[in-house]
Amino acid sequence: LQRDAKGQYLFDLLCHHLNLLEKDYFGIRFVDPDKQRHWLEFTKSVVKQMRAQPPFTMCFRVKFYPTDPAALKEEITRYLVFLQIKRDLYHGRLLCKTSDAALLAAYILQAEIGDYDPGKHPEGYSSKFQFFPKHSEKLERKIAEIHKSELSGQTPATSELNFLRKAQTLETYGVDPHPCKDVSGNAAFLAFTPFGFVVLQGNKRVHFIKWNEVTKMKFEGKTFYLYVSQKEEKKIVLTYFAPTPEACKHLWKCGIENQAFYKLEKSSQVRTVSSSNLFFKGSRFRYSGRVAKEVMESSAKIKREPPEIHRAGLVPSRSCPSITHGPRLSSVPRTRRRAVHISIMEAVPSLGHDAPYGHGDPPEPGNAAPRGLGSSEVSTGLPVDFGPLSQLVTTALGAGGMQECGMQVTSRVEGAAGPEGPTATTTSNPGQPRPVPAGVTGVGQCGRLPAVVNKFVLSVLRLLLVTVGLLFVLLLLLIVLTESDLDTAFFRDIRQTPEFEQFHYQYFCPLRRWFACKLRAVVNLLIDT
Repeated sequence: LQRDAKGQYLFDLLCHHLNLLEKDYFGIRFVDPDKQRHWLEFTKSVVKQMRAQPPFTMCFRVKFYPTDPAALKEEITRYLVFLQIKRDLYHGRLLCKTSDAALLAAYILQAEIGDYDPGKHPEGYSSKFQFFPKHSEKLERKIAEIHKSELSGQTPATSELNFLRKAQTLETYGVDPHPCKDVSGNAAFLAFTPFGFVVLQGNKRVHFIKWNEVTKMKFEGKTFYLYVSQKEEKKIVLTYFAPTPEACKHLWKCGIENQAFYKLEKSSQVRTVSSSNLFFKGSRFRYSGRVAKEVMESSAKIKREPPEIHRAGLVPSRSCPSITHGPRLSSVPRTRRRAVHISIMEAVPSLGHDAPYGHGDPPEPGNAAPRGLGSSEVSTGLPVDFGPLSQLVTTALGAGGMQECGMQVTSRVEGAAGPEGPTATTTSNPGQPRPVPAGVTGVGQCGRLPAVVNKFVLSVLRLLLVTVGLLFVLLLLLIVLTESDLDTAFFRDIRQTPEFEQFHYQYFCPLRRWFACKLRAVVNLLIDT
């Protein structure tokens, strides 16, 4: 990867490889050595954003969940979103009651293995697939029953579409949780959805704020502030504390991007946002992509033959072992996974390999929810029988719920693509040594030092500029006080103070006479010459 290659170059290369046009919903995420997640910024150099040694491992995933995923123009886009939501379901981010869980799992089963066939699918065949962090035999029988009796004849595309329509109705659709604590020290999860800002505590949704009610977001250190203006001019400020300043900044940037994407009418309305009220302090960030309305309008203009999608077919579920090639996935994850080479024909199925932590995907400690977000569904205000889903086990931060989606992109693209088009390689088993591409060794470390120096120089220059500006303002005020004839009450009160009179006669007047003398001497010297 060229040192000056921007994130947009890598993202476009990947989307071309996947034959994906509706790409604004997706992004590339990576985890730094401090286990903090980041979205790759497309306007900045890829190498300069990395703090790890090459080759860089990244994850392709949904960044902005579509407001109506069933309304996406192309089937390949719906398929990729389906894979992401299926993974959210597996890792406990998409919570639902038992009946909805059985239906969603049955849709996945129909999409992946087709119609029920007694010759191929023996008794208990649904138990070979694991759709949730934990489920019971009763739920497995319910899944198989729906698959046998209600979904026969549905094509994979139809099953995936029905899955998306059902998932969209759930309260935790599109939730990418950020762990925080409230002012009382209680654990909470903050999330940005297509419809607004959500705060989850335990099994309850304690806050839901629409995007048009959010007036401002800022952060200071570990503290995140959300300013809300509701009806009847009621204004509130929600305060939460992130685990680290880096996590808080990531939370703030995600909020800025989500609000711009879902709320604004045009990308021209996007403005640079500062994390502080003072222009010389804090971080500045600007969302650089298109907004949801523009994406929908652009999608409506797509006119091409639908790209061919190569699904997994009658192979094992992408989130569990095969029906015929292994036992049910245990709670202890495997430690190795085969490497998958992505080609134009293989790329889409490979994206769905949603392995739990330990299957080769990098964990994302620090920003994702423990499984189940609190061991049951978010409260809807109605009595609900959660069944086996209420037994979800809360795991420590850094468990499977924190991994990234599907494909790990090892960024080893040398300049331009080859004659057969761009390719990417997915790499599992990160513990094994991997060859470092020629010309890239040490780039990550070398690239960090100039970036740190540049930030320091910019900070010093900004401080100097502000200091000079303040001194200039004070000088103007001093001249107005001492030399002007303005006789306002404010100036009169200042002039009458003993301190000002002493300063004026003992310091300012002698300094003025000295300056005038020197100025006359310079003028006379110039006249003489």
